Amino acid sequence: MLGALLGVALQLQQPALWPWPAYAALLGAGLCTVLALAHAAQRQGARRWHGAGVLLIAAALVYGLCGLRAAAFLADALAPELEGRDLRVTGVIAAMPQSRETGLRLRLAVESARLDGTPVRVPALIDLSWYASTPGDGAQAAVPDEVRPPPALQAGERWRLTVRLKAPHGGRNPHGFDYELWLWEQGVQATGYVRTGARLDALHGPPERLAATWQHPVEQLRQRVRDAIVRRAAAADMAGQRAMGVVAALVTGDQRAIERADWELFRATGVAHLMSISGLHITLFAWLAAALIQRAWRRSQRLCLALPAPTAALVGGVLLAAAYALFSGWGVPAQRTVGMLATVALLGLSGRRWPWPQVWLLACAVVLAADPWALLQPGFWLSFVAVGVLFATDSGAIGARPSSVKGHFHALLREQWVVTLALTPLTLLLFGQVSLVGLLANLLAIPWTTLVVTPLALLGVLWAPLWQAAAWCVQVLSLPLQWLAAWPWAQLALPMAPLWAGVAAVAGGTLLALRLPWGWRVLGLPLLLPALWWQAPRPAPGQFELLAADVGQGQAVLVRTARHALLYDAGPRYHQDSDAGERVLVPLLRALGERLDLLVLSHRDSDHTGGAAAVLSAQLRARLQGSIGAGHVLQALRPVEPCAAGQGWQWDGVRFEMLYPPPDMAPAPAAAPGAKAPKSNALSCVLRITAAAEGGVPGASALLVGDIERAQEQALVAAGVPLAADLLLVPHHGSKTSSSEAFVAAVRPRLALVQAGYRNRFGHPAPEVAARYRGHGMALVQTAQCGAARWSSSTPQAVHCEREAARRYWHHAWPLGAQ
Repeated sequence: MLGALLGVALQLQQPALWPWPAYAALLGAGLCTVLALAHAAQRQGARRWHGAGVLLIAAALVYGLCGLRAAAFLADALAPELEGRDLRVTGVIAAMPQSRETGLRLRLAVESARLDGTPVRVPALIDLSWYASTPGDGAQAAVPDEVRPPPALQAGERWRLTVRLKAPHGGRNPHGFDYELWLWEQGVQATGYVRTGARLDALHGPPERLAATWQHPVEQLRQRVRDAIVRRAAAADMAGQRAMGVVAALVTGDQRAIERADWELFRATGVAHLMSISGLHITLFAWLAAALIQRAWRRSQRLCLALPAPTAALVGGVLLAAAYALFSGWGVPAQRTVGMLATVALLGLSGRRWPWPQVWLLACAVVLAADPWALLQPGFWLSFVAVGVLFATDSGAIGARPSSVKGHFHALLREQWVVTLALTPLTLLLFGQVSLVGLLANLLAIPWTTLVVTPLALLGVLWAPLWQAAAWCVQVLSLPLQWLAAWPWAQLALPMAPLWAGVAAVAGGTLLALRLPWGWRVLGLPLLLPALWWQAPRPAPGQFELLAADVGQGQAVLVRTARHALLYDAGPRYHQDSDAGERVLVPLLRALGERLDLLVLSHRDSDHTGGAAAVLSAQLRARLQGSIGAGHVLQALRPVEPCAAGQGWQWDGVRFEMLYPPPDMAPAPAAAPGAKAPKSNALSCVLRITAAAEGGVPGASALLVGDIERAQEQALVAAGVPLAADLLLVPHHGSKTSSSEAFVAAVRPRLALVQAGYRNRFGHPAPEVAARYRGHGMALVQTAQCGAARWSSSTPQAVHCEREAARRYWHHAWPLGAQ
C-alpha cells in the first residue's frame, strides 16, 4: 500500500508524459517481476518477500498504470487546429446546468462534431457557456433581435449547437487554485461557448433541441429537486433565499447556490466543510441508514436467518451512502468517503481484523486507485489526516463508545479538539489561514447541521415544506456563527510556509494530539515554529519586485519593496459570484503575508477594477488611488485620490513617479446605469518605478501604463518625461490602438509584458503589435503563456514564469506556432 502511494506521488510530479509504450513496458516488467518472485517463493517455500523489494515493485506498477491512464486520457484532447473554429456538435447535457448572471454553464457529452460539414473528433466531455449575449461572435451588434437569452435547459436533453472550443486553460499563480487539474479530474478536455446570432444561424443552423433522453437520470432528478427548492426560495425574503441556497447545496451538492457572503462566514468560522456534501455527511448518513436497517431487519426472523442483521446493516448502509453520494453529484470528497466506507465494510465482512494503520493505508490506496490525482487535492489530505489522527488517538476508531450523554459529549469534545489540533498546521499549509473560533463553531455546527439541518433537507425531497424548516434551522445557526465571526482575531492568516516547514508543523500537531506522556507531546512545539514564523523573502532595500498575476483578460500587478507593497489594478470580474480579487489576488496576498499600502486603479474599466472591492475588504489599511471618477461604487469603500502627473514618493530607496494624466484631466463621473460609459482609457494612470542607483549606475525601472492609446503615448513622448524602462507593461493588453512605434522606441524595454487571457475575444496581443516589439529585439512575455510573471529589479534581464516552473503534464501546453 505504501508502494502504491509512492508510485502515484512520483508519477504526479512528471512535467510531461512519456509515450504510452514506456508506461506499458514498465507495467509489464513489474507484473513479470511479481510472477517470477511468486514462482520462486513457492518453490523455495518462502512465506514473505523482502519489504523494500515489494515497495519498489508496487511503486513501479502503480507508476506505470497511472501514467498509462493519463496517456490514454490525453490522447483524446482537443486538437489545436480546432481551437477557435465554429464547430457543429451534437450531444447530451450531462449535468444540471448552472445559472449565471451572463447566461448558463453546461456540461455536454459529445456524440458527434462537424467542421464545415466534415466530421471531426472532439473530446467526449466539454464545458460550455451559453451567454445571453455571446461575446465576440460578430453577430449581435446589428439588430437587437439577434441577441437572444439562452433557453431553459434540462439534463438529459440532446442538443445540436454551434460552439467554439479551446483547450482547458486556467490561471497559474503562486499558491493558486489549479483549474486545469480540477477539469482533468472531472474528465473535461475542452471548454468554450455557444455561438448564436442571425448570421451564424443562417450559416450553421440555429441551436436545436433534438430530444429528451433517458440518459443521466440522476442528474435529471437532481435538477428537478434543485429547481423545486429554488422556486420555493423565490417566495422567501432575502435571508430566507440565502438559507435556501444552503439547503440546495446540502441536498443536491450545488455549491453555487450558496451566496458568496455566506461562504465567507462559513470559512471565517471553520464550518465550510459542513455546508456542502462532505465526508461527514455521507458517513453520518451511512451510520443512520445502517442503524435503521438493522433495527428493521431484526423484526423479521426469516430475514435474520437468511442474513445476519449486522451484515445487512453494514451492506445496506454503504449502498445507501453510495446512492446519496451519487445523488449529490458524485464529487471527489463523496467518492473518497464511499471508497473508505466500502473498504472498511469489506474488511469487516471478510472477518479480518487488521491494525488501524493498514486499514487506513488500504482506504487511501483504494481512493487513489480510482482517482490518483486526488493526491494533490487539499480535501484528500484533510480527510485522511483527520481519520488517521482519530485512529491513532483511539477516539471512536478503537474501543468501546461511551453510553451516557455526558460520555458522548466528552468524546465529541475530545475528538473535535484532537482533529483541530492536528489539522490546524495542515490548514495553514494548504490555505494560509485558519479559524481560531473553529473549535467552538464546530461544536455547535456539527451536531446541528448533521442531526437537524441535513435530515430535514433530505426529507424535504419527500415532503417539500420540510425544506422551509431546514432553511429556518440554517438561519438559527447563522446567528451564533455571525457572533463568532465578529470576534477579534476570529481568523489567523499567515504566510504560506514551504513544504518542509509545513510537513514539520503537521508532524508537530499530530504529536501533540497523540495519547502520549506530555513530556513527549511538548516535543511537537518546536516543529510548529518554522511554519508559524515563516516570512516570504522580500527585495533588498533599494530594489523592488514585480509580480504580474495571471488573471485572464485583465490586469493586476503587485509591486513589493523591502517594507511596502502596491497593487496596480485589480483584475476583472468573471461573473456575479466571482472576480479576480476573490479568486486570485486576496489568496495571493494572504499567501505572501502581504499588507498593501496602496491600490492604484489605472482607470474604471471592469477588467482593471473588477476585483478591487474584494481586495479593499481584505486589505483594510490600503489607500486607494486611481482615475475612476466621482460616484464610482468603490468610493463607498475607500476615499479615492485621483492620479496626476507630478505625484511621487519613495519607499525603501525605490522611486515612484506618476507621469500621466495631467492634473487638469479629472476623470468624469461614472455613467448612470444603462447609459454608455465615456471612454476612460485616455485617463489611465501611468506609473514609473525606479530602483536605487548603485555605484553610479542607474537602477532598473518598470513602466506601468494601463490602457493608454496612441494619443496618450504621443503626449508622453512629446512632453519629454523619462520613459525608458527595463520592463514595460504593454499598453491596453497589446491592442493595435496602442504601442506606437515612437512610444516603443522611447521606452526601449528589455521585456514587454502582456496581461491578456488565452484566446481572448479581442485578439490581444495584436499580431502587428507583437511583431513590433520583437522587431526591436525585445522579449515579449504573455501571462497566458507564462502564467504569473515575476520580475526583479536586481536581475532585470530575467523573468520567472509560474507555468514553466511548476509545470505538470495536465497543464495546458502553449500551441506550437502561437504568437
